[in-house]
Amino acid sequence: MTTTASTLPRVQLGQGLEVSAIGLGCMGMAEFYGVPDEAESIRTIHAAIDRGMDFLDTADMYGAGLSEEIVGKALDGGRRERVTLATKCGLVRTPDGVRIDGRPEHVARAVDASLRRLRTDHVDLYYLHRVDPDVPVEESVGAMAELVTAGKVRHLGLSEAGPATIRAAHAVHPLTAVQTEYSLASRNPERAVLPTVRELGIGFVAYSPFSRGLLSGEITGTDLGADDLRRGLPRFSEENLPRNLELISRIHALAAQVGCSPAQFALAWLVAQSVVPIPGAQIRAHMAENASAGTVRLSAATLRAVDALAPAGAFAGERFPAHLLAMVQED
Repeated sequence: MTTTASTLPRVQLGQGLEVSAIGLGCMGMAEFYGVPDEAESIRTIHAAIDRGMDFLDTADMYGAGLSEEIVGKALDGGRRERVTLATKCGLVRTPDGVRIDGRPEHVARAVDASLRRLRTDHVDLYYLHRVDPDVPVEESVGAMAELVTAGKVRHLGLSEAGPATIRAAHAVHPLTAVQTEYSLASRNPERAVLPTVRELGIGFVAYSPFSRGLLSGEITGTDLGADDLRRGLPRFSEENLPRNLELISRIHALAAQVGCSPAQFALAWLVAQSVVPIPGAQIRAHMAENASAGTVRLSAATLRAVDALAPAGAFAGERFPAHLLAMVQED
């Protein structure tokens, strides 16, 4: 096995959990962004581990379990103990889309199914994927805490939770991480969520750090595939996308001045905010580009230029359509 020297520093989330400063999101390996290639996804995970990008993030709803299965296969052969493995429960696939289920009995069933797919006896970080409005978060997190006692889970987290929910959950069992969409294009966490987790000593994990390809330069027009998730997102509409691409062209000019790619710039900006981004990558080349962002340092002047160019609210369109936006908490 060839090992590539790591360019990634180590950082701590809450409760002393140490992870690579940039992780690997595994959602796209199963669905949403083109046709999955399981063999290349496994090669990508192996290459990421060899580079020190050893914080892997998946969920039971990604591909209705397929993402977890791919990760489980990739970790066979002695790689499991080389990674920090995170997965999630609480979103259930239905014929019409997804529904939230935070009931304690669902949590207990879900973790066992995840462990089977992941081919492991424990998860390092287990998130509640969405907060169930019909179940007190104390009950959901209480059930997750029982999994810690049972040895099936090491650390707990929430995804897309607001400050009051974070405080209530943290009082039941100390949280290690809160995961929320955060990027140059989605800066809402700065209002209340980030101050809350910093006060409580909880780590913050940023998913969709490229705003689903918008910031990385992957998207150049409105011609998206018929099965592309982004076709239904307001930020990618025919009305909003041209305005956003104009703004992004200026951010890319900053990246050129720094001497890095747009994707690396977007990740370096997040690292500078003391959060851990988890960019998705389905192929080794994209993963390697992302991992190399660990060597990029943005000056104070560059960070000020970003704030002047792309303050919170600068991008047109919500990150989700209304029915999905209703599933997340922000303030």
